[in-house]
Amino acid sequence: MQEVFLALLAGLVVGFLFALIKLPIPAPPALSGVMGIVGIFIGYKLYQWIIPFFQS
Repeated sequence: MQEVFLALLAGLVVGFLFALIKLPIPAPPALSGVMGIVGIFIGYKLYQWIIPFFQS
């Protein structure tokens, strides 16, 4: 859980700094972009969970 908190804190700091120096946000600007990233993560984890069943 500490890793998740530190990642969130780092993201907040980076987002604040980007806004401060007036750079575009370094993340998808819409919920659909964020959901795409979540889908990629879930697909990767699903692969890691399913493949061991077929390798044995």
